Amino acid sequence: MKDSNIAIRLIPKQDITSIVPLLQKLGNNSVPKALLTERVQEMASQNYQCVGIYASKVLIGTCGMWFQTRHYAGRSMEIDHVFIDEAYRKQGIGKELMEWIYAYTVQKDCRWVELNTYVHNFPSHKFYYNQGFVAKGYHFVKEL
Repeated sequence: MKDSNIAIRLIPKQDITSIVPLLQKLGNNSVPKALLTERVQEMASQNYQCVGIYASKVLIGTCGMWFQTRHYAGRSMEIDHVFIDEAYRKQGIGKELMEWIYAYTVQKDCRWVELNTYVHNFPSHKFYYNQGFVAKGYHFVKEL
């Protein structure tokens, strides 16, 4: 990582809505801020935690973490909405974030990290393959 002012740490539950502006960027503002805020607060009441990436004290990136037990993997963690502000990409921060996540996953007694990524997001596919992830299936959704 080039910038020594970068810090990666858990976001306290009471500060969880600090990720909303980044989620708006990630989703191209497709979900209203009030609704995102409500959803993030609900997520925080479930088996969800969030890690923040800070440049000095400014939140420049985030990654959600869902903890669960899977019949095929046992205790596992699923990462969600990984986002790093464009100005900070291609500096090794994503790799540093993943190393932090792997260590935290083991600390939480999980041995499996999984994720979903959009089919058209080819840069993320390359990144995750380089991190040692393998594609195990497809994630289907149906809006009702």
